[in-house]
Formats: sequence, C-alpha cells, structure tokens
Amino acid sequence: MIAAVIVTVLVVYLLASVRIIKEYERGVAFRVGRLRAPLGPGVVAVLPGLDKLVRVDLRVVTLTIPPQEVITSDNVPARVNAVVLFKVTDPVQSVMAVENHAVATSQIAQTALRSVVGRTDLDTLLAHRDDLNEDLATSIAKQTEPWGVEVHVVEIKDVEIPEAMQRAMARQAEAERERRAKVISARGELQASTELRDAAKTLSESPASLQLRYLQTLLELGADQNSTVVFPIPIDIVGPFLDKFRTPAAPAHTNGHRPGVTVDGSEQR
Repeated sequence: MIAAVIVTVLVVYLLASVRIIKEYERGVAFRVGRLRAPLGPGVVAVLPGLDKLVRVDLRVVTLTIPPQEVITSDNVPARVNAVVLFKVTDPVQSVMAVENHAVATSQIAQTALRSVVGRTDLDTLLAHRDDLNEDLATSIAKQTEPWGVEVHVVEIKDVEIPEAMQRAMARQAEAERERRAKVISARGELQASTELRDAAKTLSESPASLQLRYLQTLLELGADQNSTVVFPIPIDIVGPFLDKFRTPAAPAHTNGHRPGVTVDGSEQR
C-alpha cells in the first residue's frame, strides 16, 4: 500500500515536471537559484520545488510609445508618439541583465524620443522623419544591445502641434504657392514676349509673310458671327496713298498779312 502511494506520488511529480516549450520560445531555468542552459523548444523537464522556468518569446514585439510632450529646438511644443519593433536574440541575457526587458526598452525608447526630437526643429521633424527614425533606432539599440534585445525598426507615428502653429503653417504654404504662381506667370510672359519678338523680326524680313498673316487675320475675323467687322490695315500699306493726297504747307510770313497789301488797305507798290 505504501509502495503504491510512493509510486503514485512519483508519477504525479514526474508529470508535473514536464513542460512544453513552443518553437518561438526559449526557457531560462534556474535550479536552486543557479542558471541552467537554455531549454527548448519541445518537451523539457522542470522539477517542481527545485527549478524555476522563465519563458522568453523570440518573436518580434511591437511596442507603442505613448505620446510625449516635447519642445523642439525652435521652441515649438509638440506631442510625438512612435512605435518600436524589437526581438530578443539572447534569452539568457534578457533575463539576467535586466528585470523586464520589455518595460526597460519602452522607457529607453521614450527617453530617446524626447532627446532626439528636442534637438531638432519643427521643419526637420515634419519633413525628415526618416533621419530621425534612424537616429532613434541607433540610440535605443546602444542601450538594449547588452540586454540581448535587438531593435529592428523605430517609426515616428504622429506629430501634434498647436492650432495656432497649424494656421501659421497654412498661411505660409499659401503664400509659397502664390509666390510660385507669380514666378511661373512671369516666366510665361517672358517666354511669350521673346517668341513675339522673334515672330515680329521674322515677319519684318519677309513682306510676303506679313501679307499672308494679314489675310489669315481677316479669315479669322470673318469666321466669327459678329455684326461689326474691323479690318486692320497696316500703316505701311496705306502710307504711300496718304502721301499722294497731302498738300504742301503754305510758307510762313513774319508779318502775318497777305502779300501785296499794306496795313491800311492800300496796294503796295
């Protein structure tokens, strides 16, 4: 009877010592407080009362950094949050070197985010996030590498700035668009004037071309349904006709009177 009880207790004890470690996990075991070799994956034996097992997940972990109140280098307050992707590469170090590697990584990421963003201005924060992400990843990786934690990606998710600053940025963007529109219009006017100058020079060198252009203009005017048609005639064409009808001007006299007549009305002799 006693033997059966002992056998039953041993069987229960052995069954209780059986643990299953998944493929993406590793087990860090301590026997009477002393570190054992990493266990898993598969079936492992952990003696109850003698061994303590700590499971470590080797998959990539997504860590969300809560929004941080940051003041940029140009004294603009902003709220910035980010996401960190990391994984454990050394399960033993992740247990031995730090109490909780996930919490420690989160705290380091928050500190690094405030530090990196605080050294940049608002324009860099909004337009050059890739460079900031690389700086953040490098800064966090230096701290987590001794813990057996490898940082893969750090991405700034959102940047919140005050509404007054948003309105100022909107006005600045609108002014920039207006400036570009004016520059483009001025360049268009310059190109158009250059083309017109070249066209006028070409037409002046060939009178026949000028006549053809005149006829084409008449055709274009005749195509419109207008009640009044204006025929533009170049002054070079009508100039010779006007010269024929001009009379020579009368000669000027100093006394302002008709020749051959005196002031008192008597005939000059």
